Amino acid sequence: MTQHSSPRRRGVAIASAALATGALVLAGCTPDNGDSNDGSSGSGDSGEQTLTVWHYFSDDNQVQVMEDYKDLFESENEGVTVENVFVPYDQLNSRLITGASTESGPDVVVFNGADASTLALGDVLAPIDDYWGDFADAGQFPESVVHSLDGSIYAVQGYVNLLGLWYNADILAEVGVEPPTTMDELNTALDKVVAAGYSGITLSGLPNSQGEWQGYPWMSSFGFNYSDPQAQPLVDAFSMIQDWTDSGALTAEAVTWDQTVPFQTFAAGNVAFAENGNWQMGTAATTTDFEYGVVPLPIGDTGQVYLGGEGEGIGAYSQNPDLAWKYLSETYYSTDGQLIAADVVGSIPARADAAQDDAVTSNALLDAFATSIDRNGANYPSPAIAPESVADQQLEVGQVWSSVIGGQLSPADASEQVISALAGLK
Repeated sequence: MTQHSSPRRRGVAIASAALATGALVLAGCTPDNGDSNDGSSGSGDSGEQTLTVWHYFSDDNQVQVMEDYKDLFESENEGVTVENVFVPYDQLNSRLITGASTESGPDVVVFNGADASTLALGDVLAPIDDYWGDFADAGQFPESVVHSLDGSIYAVQGYVNLLGLWYNADILAEVGVEPPTTMDELNTALDKVVAAGYSGITLSGLPNSQGEWQGYPWMSSFGFNYSDPQAQPLVDAFSMIQDWTDSGALTAEAVTWDQTVPFQTFAAGNVAFAENGNWQMGTAATTTDFEYGVVPLPIGDTGQVYLGGEGEGIGAYSQNPDLAWKYLSETYYSTDGQLIAADVVGSIPARADAAQDDAVTSNALLDAFATSIDRNGANYPSPAIAPESVADQQLEVGQVWSSVIGGQLSPADASEQVISALAGLK
């Protein structure tokens, strides 16, 4: 168990990020909304260059990392302007694929790593084999964060993100419970905090890949897996979730929440738990006014937590792929860049050397996440799903997850819908 006070109370500054990258697996995940500019830009008449970087971040700390990368790269590359372009999470892939159909798009794409195959198949990403082969620091990265399809590399992720169970230590102390280590303990704690007038838990119930990302640990905790999908574990998991909504532990409003809103709700101080990630450490440090901590999701031996994070690649129709690669190698893939993400957001560096930096290893709060990596870490997306079917699988399961939380489907009907959808995939 790891516990911290808000900086308003004890001045704790959270650096972030941990070890264990050698055991990491495929990648993906984090989210959200905005405006954009279609197309990449090359040299202007004055010799100035503009590099467009598309992303989906709306969380202040994640946006700050993008701005820090912009400042870092521009300071080392005179005449270059980095244009960070926000595209809503649920629009990014479709806009990229539509742009590719007209041979346009950004220079750099920052995306849910689980979508690497989808984007590569959609002609959105350029192969980076030559760049990666010549990159002197490539050996610092585990193969698990290198995204390939049909023998070509299309993206690499600079860091890893995963989910844990954040808790409000003040609320737990008031109702007399310890941070839960088992599902039974979690359910007992939820009953007590709700009886005391608090909300129980926040999470994302969006009907898309974000919902599937947050729903899978609970489904797998009852024994569900994509290699051999069975109905009963899903019935059990969905029944528990509807018990939460029926009791008031979980609000049905979660069906409209991406992963940012639930943590903002938790940080406001009236909720006991949040299923959320290491990337929220900066937000916790600056916005909470209570004692908080993190424990691994209490999902038992069968439960799995996706090892996610953003993939970064070069747009297939970038007008300046060499400059795009230079940006990636000097920001996302550099030691300095990865430590920026660790310090500002709490992301776990993919580079072995960055993961062992004092700024990373001195942060005890990430112990829970490191434990989850070792105990429950799982490939994201599941290798049991064919690359061309990943987007459909995430959407189908995410929609069912949302319908369970919203009460539109019974556990039995929801289970049947998931099994039927998976059987229809390639």
